[in-house]
Amino acid sequence: MRDVLYLEQIEQAETLLKPQRVDVLRQLAEPRTCTEVAARLEQTPQRVYYHVKQLATAGLVEQVASRKVRGISEGIWQAVARSYWLSPRLVGRIGGVRRASDELSLGHLLDLMEEVQADVAALDRSVPELPSIGVSGEIRVPAERRQEFLHDLQSTLQDLFTRYGGVEGDAFKLAVACYPKGEEHG
Repeated sequence: MRDVLYLEQIEQAETLLKPQRVDVLRQLAEPRTCTEVAARLEQTPQRVYYHVKQLATAGLVEQVASRKVRGISEGIWQAVARSYWLSPRLVGRIGGVRRASDELSLGHLLDLMEEVQADVAALDRSVPELPSIGVSGEIRVPAERRQEFLHDLQSTLQDLFTRYGGVEGDAFKLAVACYPKGEEHG
């Protein structure tokens, strides 16, 4: 089972984005038969089988085994990934081209996140150790020091780019996002 399946085809998204199918898909995190899933969801095996076949056609689940039950062959199905990401390109850009690259705009941040999502989805997950790092934290900056903070952040990053920006070695992409933290949801 893959960690992430990046969905770039509208047909896959349409298949997935039905609440009953999401319920079935969640049940198939572990290998199960349609009868087992039906019992857990309190549905008929035929209804579950219909949804499983739709998910399989879209490449979201696969048959991993089969067994004979009262002379009938029953498939054992499993989701192909633990997570499913929908590409922002499924909707496309409303209004055409990307916004100007104003680094302080929300549009630029959204473009950057879309680019990072596509890059991460394209990584070769068959490599045993992918050298990567994810860092997240919260910083509190008083309004009167916001420009100073942005300048310090830009200087620190520019120093890293200068020190490690040569032509030798493995290439890594660095993306930094800074945005207002929303209200706590509890």
